[in-house]
Amino acid sequence: MYSVVVVRLFYWQVVKSSELKQMGINQSGEAIDIPAKRGDIISSDNYPFATTRVSYLLYANPKFIKNNSLKYANEISPLLNLDKEKVADLLSKDLYWVKLADNLDQNQKSAIEKLNVPGLGFQENDLRFYPEASMAAHLIGFLGRDKNGSGKGYFGLEGYYNDQLSGRAGKQYLIHDALGNPVLNDLREEKKIDGRSLVLNIDRTVQFIAEKKLKEGIEKYEAEGGSAIIMDPQSGRILAMASFPRFNPQKYYEFDYDTYRNPVIANLYEPGSTFKVLVMSAAIDLRVLKPDTKCNICSGPVTIGDYTVKTWNGKYYPDSTMAEVIQHSDNTGMVYVGKKLGLDNLTTYIKSFGIGQETQIDLEGEESSRIRDKKDWYPIDLATASFGQGISVNPMQLLTAVSSIANGGNLIKPFVVSQIITEDGKKIDIKPQITRRVISEITAKIVTQMMVNAVENGEAKWTKLDNYKVAGKTGTAQIPIQGHYDPKETIASFVGFFPADNPKVSMLVLVHKPKTSIYGAETAAPIFFSIARDLVNYYSIPPTN
Repeated sequence: MYSVVVVRLFYWQVVKSSELKQMGINQSGEAIDIPAKRGDIISSDNYPFATTRVSYLLYANPKFIKNNSLKYANEISPLLNLDKEKVADLLSKDLYWVKLADNLDQNQKSAIEKLNVPGLGFQENDLRFYPEASMAAHLIGFLGRDKNGSGKGYFGLEGYYNDQLSGRAGKQYLIHDALGNPVLNDLREEKKIDGRSLVLNIDRTVQFIAEKKLKEGIEKYEAEGGSAIIMDPQSGRILAMASFPRFNPQKYYEFDYDTYRNPVIANLYEPGSTFKVLVMSAAIDLRVLKPDTKCNICSGPVTIGDYTVKTWNGKYYPDSTMAEVIQHSDNTGMVYVGKKLGLDNLTTYIKSFGIGQETQIDLEGEESSRIRDKKDWYPIDLATASFGQGISVNPMQLLTAVSSIANGGNLIKPFVVSQIITEDGKKIDIKPQITRRVISEITAKIVTQMMVNAVENGEAKWTKLDNYKVAGKTGTAQIPIQGHYDPKETIASFVGFFPADNPKVSMLVLVHKPKTSIYGAETAAPIFFSIARDLVNYYSIPPTN
């Protein structure tokens, strides 16, 4: 019998202790949430993109006020610009907790405290604040509300890192005795855990340069929008990411839902001629072609079944070398490359370059298409894919793939956050990650030189960066509409990296539906080089010898 009693005591005192304690609180006390402070989002040069401003909620326990509600209402109301009768009514309620005012600043809090009104208290609340307004909005995201009214991050970093930024709220319990009176010395508390802060690879100055130049270009070329991504191709660190049109995260509710989506990771498009360097890399890597291999089908349009492939400008270059095919952005030459590669090799390499799969960048909202099964490909599909049509990418995928050429052949994981700072100040560094080797170092050097030649002698040579070797490729992607391509509406682009012999920066610029010219060489390329001129100065990159 004794052992049974001991077992039951152990069960109630130990096993069920926390549950009984909570039941007691539920029956005899009132719980007040203590919000955790949301972590900051900080640029690499220590400027806050998102931070938290402290505000105060003023509450009262009317049980302490008793019959003096009107007197105290007369003292409190003028300081907060509140209606006296409304405050008096709240102070007269038969409750233990009523909210009097919200979003008070420190000066208002101090003024109320000087009144020494019994039963008043303050609860700290956090207001999300975006000091840079719309800058990097797509990358940052915003803090909204979930279905329960609690703060929740959406899109970008706010969405991806929501759990780490949020922390964990605490609770404060006001305990009552059996008669319902507050036990003043029995205030129980579950401590809050503040959220972690994020330090970014994003440089505020570089972000400003990218947004300024991109906006100027969009306006100049009368485009509907555009994007620019700047990356360190050696590590995968994202240095800037800009898109227009954009939104203000402080007033996100004033914008359409589609505006929140980050075009860099969520918009799929056919890359056009920028894709040619990936296909050429595959052919060079497999040694089915060399830079000086001559194209024997480049003297005119190429017929494939019921289809005819032409060059973008109607010009043809018989016996072009592979270097010249890239220089002239020759579609017929790329059909030749595609035939030499074959479907199996083409799909194997483009998948290895990361096409058809998310980059796993640390931003919420990435979307990707999938590479079709081989049985669903036709001869014309192989031909068009070789020059970037009939296959979809998001901009981040393309830049990541081209960056593997810049860094010597490795596909790297792009990432925005460089460091996470815990609630107790511990710093956790985020390391670069190599996904896999795609091409050899020799192939990367060969294709880099082909891209340098394209910049020096191709259609964008008029806008190139003097005294610097830049590897790059233009793109003019027609937009598919209801089964056909609209010749007047394009996504113009330029992708490249510099300095070509030791790349510090890789960059992709896209211009959506420009009106002054549909071509990447006349729209995206000038924006690319305008940004590049500022970056070589900012990073003190010496000219190429």
